[in-house]
Amino acid sequence: MKISDDIHNYYEKLVIQQFGLLKVEEKYDQDFIADLTCVVLNQLPARYIRHEVDMAFYLPASDRFEMENKVDIAIKKALEFMESQGKA
Repeated sequence: MKISDDIHNYYEKLVIQQFGLLKVEEKYDQDFIADLTCVVLNQLPARYIRHEVDMAFYLPASDRFEMENKVDIAIKKALEFMESQGKA
């Protein structure tokens, strides 16, 4: 088993999805996005899974909403932080 291939943090997917909605790749370069991703994920709890289907079937809608809300807040805080540091 390789952890990198078999197991991942579900929040990673949610962050990438939100980046897509916010069109982050159109606004920032890849170095900024890599740093932003680290700052965002370091604010969030880990939620490790093996298969996406596990989350689809077993995650209540209220939990999914809460997770998405945490991601939104973490992204806003990370952008404010990085922009205040002159990284943008």
